[in-house]
Amino acid sequence: MTRQTIPAKNLPRFIAVEGPIGVGKTSLCKRLADTFNYSLLLEKSEENPFLDRFYKSPQQFALATQLFFLFQRAQQMQELRQDDMFEPVRVADFLIEKDQLFAQQNLDQDEYALYEKVYQHLTLNAPTPDLVIYLQAPTAVLLERIQKRGHPAEQYIELAYLENLNRAYAEFFHYFKQSSLLIVNCEEIDLAENEDDYQQLVDYIVALPKGTTYFNPRQALL
Repeated sequence: MTRQTIPAKNLPRFIAVEGPIGVGKTSLCKRLADTFNYSLLLEKSEENPFLDRFYKSPQQFALATQLFFLFQRAQQMQELRQDDMFEPVRVADFLIEKDQLFAQQNLDQDEYALYEKVYQHLTLNAPTPDLVIYLQAPTAVLLERIQKRGHPAEQYIELAYLENLNRAYAEFFHYFKQSSLLIVNCEEIDLAENEDDYQQLVDYIVALPKGTTYFNPRQALL
């Protein structure tokens, strides 16, 4: 399905995809951008020189890793505002609010206080998505997928860290009201490789879900 076959009025103009490590955010973003002919805005985790060291030694490199991401996302938001008149439709694999979520998980009290001071001095002014897609899966499934994709540094990620992160995401989106929210259960579906799963999701997005809705096609078949 291409954007030409979908009425533009039936599409959210700004979609953000979120969820914990290993759930498939970036893969889905790339497919949606191709399907809808949208501009693609991705996290640039590969540019963070501290990330690999953070996975190996979280306490030692948490603050440096988090501050690098914060400055990087602030720059992305500045570029996004400059491009608004030229790229009115886009899909992103992150919400700016997730930066604070990770900081709360990774930093000790003093480090977080310093992070907050820096955060408050940055002008982020992130645009609000029309639709946020929250991908969720059990922690054991996330860990299995992380191990399967085989990024060397990610092999240091522990189950307890993922469990805490997964819980933080669930709590964050439990109270999320800033835009329409589509919660997708990814435990038994494959949005990257399974065409039927992906097409069902596209059809749901085109149907213009409002408020908080849930997408679980496997359950509907039972």
